[in-house]
Amino acid sequence: MEFDLPKTVALLVALVVVGTATLVGMGAMATSTVLMMVTPSMLVFGALCLAIGVKHGEYRASN
Repeated sequence: MEFDLPKTVALLVALVVVGTATLVGMGAMATSTVLMMVTPSMLVFGALCLAIGVKHGEYRASN
């Protein structure tokens, strides 16, 4: 499977949606806490890891 920007963003959003739905469904913490604090931090962390991974892949491909 070849990843391009739309597929990559869709997979990142899908992972965050699944994680958010699981946390809300478990009832481990308040829904407002999950939606206002956890979900945005999952998106930021995922985007940061994605950016680092892309740069690492570019480095590996160039050497």
